[in-house]
Amino acid sequence: MEDMATSLSPSAGFVLGLDLGTTSVKVVLLDAQSKRVSDSTSFPTNSDISCTTDKQAKEQDPALIIAALDRCMDALPKDKLQKVRSIGVCGQMHGIVLWKSKTECELQSKDEVIRFIPKDVSQLVTWQDGRCSTAFLSSLPKADSHLSVATGFGCATIFWYMKHRLEFLSDFSVAGTIQDYVVSMLCGLDNCVMTGQNAASWGYFNTTTNQWNTQILKDAGFPVHLLPVVVESGAVAGHTSLEWYGIPVHTPVGAALGDFQCSVYSCKTNKGDAVLNMSTSAQLTFTMPAEFSPPRSPDPLSPIAYFPYFHGSYLAVAASLNGGNVMATFVRMLGSWMKEFGLEVSESRIYSQLVQSALIQPNTDLSVTPTLLGERHDPTTLANVSHISPSNLSLGHMTRAVCRGIIENMASMMPPQSLQAAGVTRIIGSGSALSCNTVLQQEVERVFPFPVVYGKEVDSAVGVAMVFHDQT
Repeated sequence: MEDMATSLSPSAGFVLGLDLGTTSVKVVLLDAQSKRVSDSTSFPTNSDISCTTDKQAKEQDPALIIAALDRCMDALPKDKLQKVRSIGVCGQMHGIVLWKSKTECELQSKDEVIRFIPKDVSQLVTWQDGRCSTAFLSSLPKADSHLSVATGFGCATIFWYMKHRLEFLSDFSVAGTIQDYVVSMLCGLDNCVMTGQNAASWGYFNTTTNQWNTQILKDAGFPVHLLPVVVESGAVAGHTSLEWYGIPVHTPVGAALGDFQCSVYSCKTNKGDAVLNMSTSAQLTFTMPAEFSPPRSPDPLSPIAYFPYFHGSYLAVAASLNGGNVMATFVRMLGSWMKEFGLEVSESRIYSQLVQSALIQPNTDLSVTPTLLGERHDPTTLANVSHISPSNLSLGHMTRAVCRGIIENMASMMPPQSLQAAGVTRIIGSGSALSCNTVLQQEVERVFPFPVVYGKEVDSAVGVAMVFHDQT
């Protein structure tokens, strides 16, 4: 394996940042001298797979994710890619993809560019997968970790396969997140190298010792050979095994990081900053003091979790399953209703009209609890609408109430008082769902008594590039 202590030296040229998100792939080139984004591109993956036999299953096709990555790379300036000095990769946490070592991809040369084509790879079971019921999770061995194990977590998913499709696991020799797979593919690694950030998101990982709960898992018959090798967040996983889109061979590639941590890294500049990130899901977070150590065991009813960050520090996180996906569901619902009346209206037009309607409806007594997907600390909760009257049934009232509900749900998980007690003095707003929705922004400013700053270049792809730029 490559030396994990290999240093990155982007003193000139560019750092490439890759973010493999739930709905899209984004790639940025960070100028190593100015530390500014030189070029940026993003494409949707359209990789969701419909599972007719199990409505709780949430899977994606890795080949379509890699195809979106290829589109991003194709769109970047070739002369700048030749000057890339290091590559940082991050992506959606908790999920799991399995592959066969040494045959996980094949090479395809097209237009003088070598592309990686996934082969001998499973579907990606995402963080949104709901097959691990509360009863199933309670039957699993107790983890030696301060973080609870939830459905959609890598180790929980493997346990589910052990019970329901044991033969499926025998087809593969390695497992990791989708971002770990990309790192292994770029470097030609025989195994999977994973940072503590992603390992913690799988469950059964002790962040204090930086080790898997190997003995606990062995005793439960868990296939521990599938567990990745864990390295420090910020370490180098390996080097590119060939020239990729003009990027020189032997370019250092960082071990993949969590998209959430990278999003925070991209925008948090002061100790008093809290970060509200809202894309598909939503997170509100602030940095714990350097001397903080997490509790030995989790409080399953607490909405606050402590995620590993960098250099042994932790983020206090209220991680909601309900963010931009709530608005997306609302849009799809209206679209399907209109289609039943024989009207075809694009989702982008519906979304735009919803926002405009809510902007002229600054207040409402309609109340929406938006927990369509439940929450990890309360998986059985459902969404509801209350205080309905003939006077508040307009599109503006409903949209305002949905947006308000999303933000108030976050505030119920991490109240403004607890932020003030932690020394928070302002909120940095980030994420695509927040940046493109003025109504959500208004509700953030109404609910939280802090100045709110909506940063530029605030995203995970920028953050992971910054991390590997700052290693020198």
